[in-house]
Amino acid sequence: MATSAGAGPSRAFSRRISRAPTMVDATPDDPADSELVPSSLAPIVPILRVANEVQEKNPRVAYLCRFHAFEKAHKMDLTSKGRGVRQFKTYLLHRLEREEEETQLLVERNDSREIQKFYQKFYENNIKEGQHMKKPAEMAKNYQIATVLYDVLKTVVPPQKVEALTEEYAKEVEKKRKQFEHYNILPFYTLGTKSTIMELPEIKAAIQALRRVENLPMARNRLTPGAPDDNSIMLEDRDKPFTDILDWLSSIFGFQKGNVANQREHLVMLLANLDVRDKNLDEYAQALQLCDHTVTDLKNKIFENYLSWCDYLHCKHNLKIPQGADKQQLELLYIGLYLLIWGEASNVRFMPECLCYIFHNMAHELQGILYSNVHPVSGGPYQIAPRDEESFLKDVITPIYNVMRKEVRRNKGGKASHSKWRNYDDLNEYFWSERCFRLGWPMELKADFFVHTDMIPVTSGSNEGPNPVIPGKRKPKTNFVEVRTFWHIFRSFDRMWIFFIMAFQAMVILAWSPSGSLDALFDEVVFRRVLTIFITSAVLNLLQATLDIILSWYAWKSLKFTQIIRYILKFAVAAAWAVVLPIGYSSSVQNPTGLVKFFSNWIGDWRTQSFYNYCVVIYLIPNLLAALMFLLPPLRRTMERSNWSIVILLMWWAQPKLYVGRGMHEDIFSLLKYTLFWITLLISKLAFSYYIEILPLVEPTKAIMAVPVGRYKWHEFFPNVKHNYGVVIAIWAPIVLVYFMDTQIWYAIFSTIFGGIHGAFSHLGEIRTLGMLRARFESVPSAFSTRLVPGSKEKSKRKHSDENTERKNIAKFSQLWNEFIHSMRAEDLISNWERDLLLVPNSSSEISVVQWPPFLLASKIPIALDMAKDFKANEDAELFKKIKNDDYMLSAVIECYESLRDILYGLLEDDNDKMIITKICHLVDISIQQSRFLSEFRMSGLPLLSFQLEKFQKLLQLSDDEGEDSSIIKALQDIMEIILRDVMYNGIEILETTHLHSLRNQNEEREQRFEKIHFHLTQKKAWREKVIRLHLLLTVKESAINVPTNLEARRRITFFTNSLFMTMPPAPKSIVLTPYYKEDVLYSDEELNKENEDGISILFYLRKIFPDEWTNFDQRVKDPELGYADKDITDLIRQWVSCRGQTLTRTVRGMMYYRQALEILGFLESARDTAIFDGYRTIDMNDPEHKALLDYSRARADLKFTYVVSCQLYGAQKVSIDPRDRSCYTNILNLMLLNPSLRVAYIDEREDTVDGKTEKAYYSVLVKGGDKLDEEVYRIKLPGPPTEIGEGKPENQNHAIIFTRGEAVQTIDMNQDNYLEEAFKMRNVLEEFQKHHHGQRLPTILGLREHIFTGSVSSLAWFMSNQETSFVTIGQRILANPLRVRFHYGHPDIFDRLFHITRGGLSKASKIINLSEDIFSGFNSTLRGGYITHHEYIQVGKGRDVGMNQISLFEAKVANGNGEQTLSRDVYRLGRRVTVLTVYVFLYGRLYMVMSGLERSILEDPSIHQSKALEEALATPAVFQLGLLLVLPMVMEIGLERGFRTALADFVIMQLQLASVFFTFQLGTKAHYFGRTILHGGSKYRATGRGFVVFHAKFGDNYRLYSRSHFVKGLELLMLLLVYEIYGESYRSSRLYLFITFSMWFLVASWLFAPFIFNPSGFEWQKTVDDWTDWKRWMGNRGGIGIAQEKSWESWWDGEQEHLKSTNIRGRVLEIILAFRFFIYQYGIVYQLGIAHRSKSLLVYGLSWIVMAAALLVLKMVSMGRRRFGTDFQLMFRILKGLLFLGFISVMTVLFVVCGLTVSDVFAAVLAFLPTGWALLLIAQACKPMLKGLGFWESIKELGRAYEYIMGLIIFLPIVVLSWFPFVSEFQTRLLFNQAFSRGLQISMILAGRKDRDSTN
Repeated sequence: MATSAGAGPSRAFSRRISRAPTMVDATPDDPADSELVPSSLAPIVPILRVANEVQEKNPRVAYLCRFHAFEKAHKMDLTSKGRGVRQFKTYLLHRLEREEEETQLLVERNDSREIQKFYQKFYENNIKEGQHMKKPAEMAKNYQIATVLYDVLKTVVPPQKVEALTEEYAKEVEKKRKQFEHYNILPFYTLGTKSTIMELPEIKAAIQALRRVENLPMARNRLTPGAPDDNSIMLEDRDKPFTDILDWLSSIFGFQKGNVANQREHLVMLLANLDVRDKNLDEYAQALQLCDHTVTDLKNKIFENYLSWCDYLHCKHNLKIPQGADKQQLELLYIGLYLLIWGEASNVRFMPECLCYIFHNMAHELQGILYSNVHPVSGGPYQIAPRDEESFLKDVITPIYNVMRKEVRRNKGGKASHSKWRNYDDLNEYFWSERCFRLGWPMELKADFFVHTDMIPVTSGSNEGPNPVIPGKRKPKTNFVEVRTFWHIFRSFDRMWIFFIMAFQAMVILAWSPSGSLDALFDEVVFRRVLTIFITSAVLNLLQATLDIILSWYAWKSLKFTQIIRYILKFAVAAAWAVVLPIGYSSSVQNPTGLVKFFSNWIGDWRTQSFYNYCVVIYLIPNLLAALMFLLPPLRRTMERSNWSIVILLMWWAQPKLYVGRGMHEDIFSLLKYTLFWITLLISKLAFSYYIEILPLVEPTKAIMAVPVGRYKWHEFFPNVKHNYGVVIAIWAPIVLVYFMDTQIWYAIFSTIFGGIHGAFSHLGEIRTLGMLRARFESVPSAFSTRLVPGSKEKSKRKHSDENTERKNIAKFSQLWNEFIHSMRAEDLISNWERDLLLVPNSSSEISVVQWPPFLLASKIPIALDMAKDFKANEDAELFKKIKNDDYMLSAVIECYESLRDILYGLLEDDNDKMIITKICHLVDISIQQSRFLSEFRMSGLPLLSFQLEKFQKLLQLSDDEGEDSSIIKALQDIMEIILRDVMYNGIEILETTHLHSLRNQNEEREQRFEKIHFHLTQKKAWREKVIRLHLLLTVKESAINVPTNLEARRRITFFTNSLFMTMPPAPKSIVLTPYYKEDVLYSDEELNKENEDGISILFYLRKIFPDEWTNFDQRVKDPELGYADKDITDLIRQWVSCRGQTLTRTVRGMMYYRQALEILGFLESARDTAIFDGYRTIDMNDPEHKALLDYSRARADLKFTYVVSCQLYGAQKVSIDPRDRSCYTNILNLMLLNPSLRVAYIDEREDTVDGKTEKAYYSVLVKGGDKLDEEVYRIKLPGPPTEIGEGKPENQNHAIIFTRGEAVQTIDMNQDNYLEEAFKMRNVLEEFQKHHHGQRLPTILGLREHIFTGSVSSLAWFMSNQETSFVTIGQRILANPLRVRFHYGHPDIFDRLFHITRGGLSKASKIINLSEDIFSGFNSTLRGGYITHHEYIQVGKGRDVGMNQISLFEAKVANGNGEQTLSRDVYRLGRRVTVLTVYVFLYGRLYMVMSGLERSILEDPSIHQSKALEEALATPAVFQLGLLLVLPMVMEIGLERGFRTALADFVIMQLQLASVFFTFQLGTKAHYFGRTILHGGSKYRATGRGFVVFHAKFGDNYRLYSRSHFVKGLELLMLLLVYEIYGESYRSSRLYLFITFSMWFLVASWLFAPFIFNPSGFEWQKTVDDWTDWKRWMGNRGGIGIAQEKSWESWWDGEQEHLKSTNIRGRVLEIILAFRFFIYQYGIVYQLGIAHRSKSLLVYGLSWIVMAAALLVLKMVSMGRRRFGTDFQLMFRILKGLLFLGFISVMTVLFVVCGLTVSDVFAAVLAFLPTGWALLLIAQACKPMLKGLGFWESIKELGRAYEYIMGLIIFLPIVVLSWFPFVSEFQTRLLFNQAFSRGLQISMILAGRKDRDSTN
């Protein structure tokens, strides 16, 4: 196929490739082939990239490159076994066959000559000439091309035919190509054109320190034998001296080259930034070296955790610095070693103490090598022979990884109990004990850590399924066991429960006393009874000790002996107190009876009054000591961290000693604030509970207990029980639950008060309207100077600041302000006109006043003119007094005058003309000074002058055409005539004195004057801006007061200016590091114009939602100055849409503002005064000084900012042929090409052939944007698939964190945004890390507030926005201060990176238990001695879910996560989930009372009836309707930031838009998923989708999503309310019933109908019909393997029981017990039936079960008949149904005629038997395996189907009724969406209907 001269390698194929379907269409110039290469053929990627690169220059050489790639691929996989290899080779073969024919005609000579000439020419043009001119990135690419071309050349040209010149060039390329490799940020080896960043002195000093390796023992670095041929991007082994410390460490310990290169840059940037922080650049000129403390400070930060670990385990650390050693070099060796270990540790990074163990041993080995110590095992000296590049990975990391992988397979995909497998925490905590040293070094793989975990060895390349069952002996858990039980709630919060229970007991005793007042406490008898709370405390402590033993049982084998002894002793002591205290109390009772008498007799003579008191005092001693320690936090902190044996012994009893959680106590000031908050809250809560909940219930309870009740309506099993205990329990149970629940309400009230006060003192909301902004804008530049300009705070304190400095600060402010305004214009938030009004002109020395933005000066000149024309002579003082009263008016008048003077003076050429202007201005100045201005000038002429000036300025702005010149001259002469004749009294005299000759003809003179003009001035940008500004000052009227009109633009401007007056640290002199981390999911752009069934597309939707922004966008793209071509419009529209959704495009744009801000700030700090006054946007790149300044600013930004997107699927998307994946890949690639600071980290899966077998290998890869494609920077091999071990999101973060840089890392989700003005404040935020707060701890996480930008999408989005805004502002504010318990709740927070990478990373990742990975990073940070703050002077944008179903999925995910947190080592507050439980307890209590007849009996008792006692008792639980107070924080925050009138209006509007319905519904979501998680598990990450919800969700979709969580529970509550109303109506007032049950009816309505109320087009008739058809089809479809839940009810029904498959026996038993509650309906109602004839015999209930059994039997017969006879024996089946029908009619006739059955009885029977059937169904589901074995499961399934039909009908019926009325649908649309979209929706429907008619015609 290719010609060749002479002998050489055969160009024929070794075999014929079979034709297979190609993977893509083979197009002639398809550049995608290099990106579609299967993973097993990765080394040919560079060859194909070169082929694409040279295609246009020489198609034949490109063909030869592809041919070489094909041959290489064929040799790598001869049999095409690899995934996708056969298809790719076939595609490549097709292309080669076509190109062979096409290119052969172009070749003038043979291939050998052709490729040599091309190679030589390429070298000369691109390498030889470009070395000193081209950038490092370009040169790296050219060297790569040259290397590949030479490899191809060698296969085409025989060795003897290779020309000498070609050989010479090739050797030169090989020699220098190491110096031109792709780099990340720092081009270390580049020669030629130096990169500016490499010229920074701090970088040079850091590199110099690392390259001091002369005194290290050298080991010759050899080539790795048999290493696989990797692609040429990776470094190859060099047989030469080591370049730096990291190279040396790599040769000794065997680290990968990608890891070494990555950590080299990481370490250099860390050292450089640390060093420059406290240094002036002048100090580097004296000595180019690092400060002595720089390396030491870094070492202390990195090894703080390691030293603490050594201290905890009582072992000596290995950070030894021998006397006389080079301290700095040795410290760098230790730091480098740790970073290299961390960089290659993969999943082991989540186990920080495991890393400490590894480092501990390797540091010891390092010391042995450096100082020739004796090896502890071999006895000989340490060997320094170099190791294989992957030896550390294979020998150290992979064995630990395999242990984790085996353990996680026991998890069975989250279905196994947490107690059955070891998670990350268990494995890491193994290294918290001295046992870990048994592993030895090198690690002994037979040690207990590795063995008995599994009997089958698992390798990283195994082809097993994702979760095979792992047999073998299970290793015990470590220190803690996550058991699924609600007892964890008590165990985790035991102190809270004990306090509330004791307080409740004490209050009931006081209320029960005769007086019922608090004074009763001083009564001896009452006080003695109150002391019984300590008996309760003892019992509860015994319960806690019992739970400790039971719940930690699976960890006992791993516990220390001292811990086991502690558990046993705790139990023994608690048991002893639980016996002694009751005995002691019984001895103190004067006249004992019953049980108390028994105990009294038992203790005999010990009967004394004081014994119990002594017991109580002794019992309280430990608590008093604990309280004392609580009040002395420094003492407690010191004792907890101490390793003294005596202190450990003392603390042993108080709390088990663990590595984390020691010494966390705050300082005394913080403690006092915290204590004051909770004491005040608890006093209020307890007072309310006592006077409102408990005390009013005591008297009715006493009365009820005194009433004798003998008339039961049912068979009472305990008829002789006195005091009506059942009624008392039913009344008190909900009150008890409310008592425990209402703490959340009081917390909401107090957080509102404290948070509001704190927010007010923080200056929040001081500027919240445009009026407030205008009033305070004058002080904004000085606030900016104080906050954002480094070092200006001291200057601002001086009384007489330098005027030039002040002007310079205003100039700096104008630069930042204008960039902020320009960014809003680029985002289309403002129009061009608004932009011009908001811009601040660059500070000009020609203007004597501050030039404010025109929107502040709106209408000031027209008002001043109107005011002035009415003044007469000698009234100068009054005129100027009025003008000076308005500072902005004065400024506008002076600026207008001086600007006009400068414009006229600059335009005129003739000196005589200039003299006239000078004299006029001199006269103005003199007349003002002498207060005779009105005597010299006529004010009546000013309006005419203003009109003429407007005309003149318009001409100047349109002066591009030459034809305009005469018009300009004419207008200028008219202006001068008006000034001289109409405005000035003596204007003609100035003309006369100016000219020497007399004026003969006035008209001729007018033509001669003012006609010589500098027209070239009109082309200068700065001059034109001055003209435009003057025009705005003269013409802008009152309308500019409302600029900007866009609400988002207003919010951003007011927040930014307000934040400048808030407390924030001053900006540092050197910008602190701001690298960012990003987890990615890309929003699809392909749905832009896709219409839903209503004809609504996303583009249409957004144009209606954001009409002003669409108008601004349209104006922008049509702006000729910007030069957008027609072909770009589509892309621009896609970007516009994407930047209004929750897309990666929006996030990247926002995050890149950090880089832009750094460049601008760097420019302002380093630029000279002239450059600052000229402005940032006027930089001339042709000016060497300007170019150097800009390069320096960009280099600084590169040093400070990196942005890593962790996109684990990027590699798979790159080679995918799926259009959506390709689109994602292309979009991400384009983002990299557009943003040079953006990096993408992904997990690359490759297939390597080892010993003839295909094995998968996994790599962490970092790429950046190149010329046209991505460029690989680093590739680090992993021990196995990283995302199989833990939760996907934190694992995705973990693999990418090694590519981040610096001391701080901000975590950003893909649904976030950022703003340029906020990016300016990032330096100030990062200074918080250096700011010492109260106490010893520095902050480790800086919490930032979020702005929810999705609030305008729909009413639901607005509700969520307000709720979320409240949480991230006032909620976080109060958690951070005074409570000091703020954790990491979201993703704008900034982490102290060095603190966290040495303590397990940015999140936890154990499967299922760490589902909410965010919060765990906050837990981990706090437990390890960190401290989390919250700052509100900066904000980051965040999107939230906007549709009902999306929001519910999100709430389900959060509830699942909260449930898992409750079980975890780190616990989270429960929140308000007990509210729903209160409703259940209340209604079931009422059901018992009404069905038993007790309620009627008691109400009809005369004593009760007269006192209304029971009515009062029933009404008391209504206090839990105070849940409305939970919205108080939201109202407070809106009030603070936007005004309380706005807050009240928003609250009312939210209620009118049914916000309460929405929040009540979401409460059900949380309760359902939280409870299910605790009981059964089944938590999982739920992808909510973040698109725009402009579609109608079908009834079937809503039913599937909410059936179990809401509809079933809603119908149950509905039935309870109906039964309570029906059977209690005759004797109970309806007013009382409504008062008690109103909130419950509201709850039922919300749970049943909220999904349909908030469903777009939910009540449109046609959609309702379609939904019913779809739901019926779904209900009837059969299920089976592979049939999706959306297609069949049976598949969905099986899926809904999935949690029961993996639950344990305890979970099944609890399900069955809970199902028994439904039997009470049947038991109660059958005794109320007329057919029962008031019989109370148990036989009535028994007969009802016969009826139930008969009904089920009939159902079974019908089901069996349908299956057996339904197809083949239709007649038999019909006869069967007919017989059953006749039998039913006969039985019903007999019952009606003979037994007295009534119609009401029939309906009552339905109410009775429906719940029973449901209970049987629930029990059957819990016992599914047994019923399947008995063959009953199909019948159960049919029963379930029947119930689903009934529920569906009940819920669907109201929807059908409402859909009949068209106005309901319209009302709903207005409710859901804003008014513009509502109109748009109606229009769209009409259009859609018209289209249908057109298509029909």
